Amino acid sequence: MALTKEERRLRIKRRVRKIISGTAERPRMSVFRSNRQISVQLIDDGTGKTLVAMSSLDKEISEKKGTKTEQAVYVGTAVAEKAKSFGIVNVVFDRNGYLYHGRVKALADAARNGGLKF
Repeated sequence: MALTKEERRLRIKRRVRKIISGTAERPRMSVFRSNRQISVQLIDDGTGKTLVAMSSLDKEISEKKGTKTEQAVYVGTAVAEKAKSFGIVNVVFDRNGYLYHGRVKALADAARNGGLKF
């Protein structure tokens, strides 16, 4: 029996998460993409705490109009600014089982341009 899209994504996610882990010095940048919104968290897996979180639902980002890809760019730049204010420069990118193109790639490129290194 064929896998559904969600089952396939969760398999990929589990396979990648066996290898990727975040620390306090280099947290994991986890991206979640729904049909309408996109959000990102910087997570310290050692303590299980979220250090920084941004979403397209946040007030300063939701006020900006644009396509979903443009919103992903806004989220990427905002999370980079917020992370730098907390002293975080290096991160480990976790695409969460999503393909690295479209909104996920736009968010990652914007975060890189904002000063994050991964």
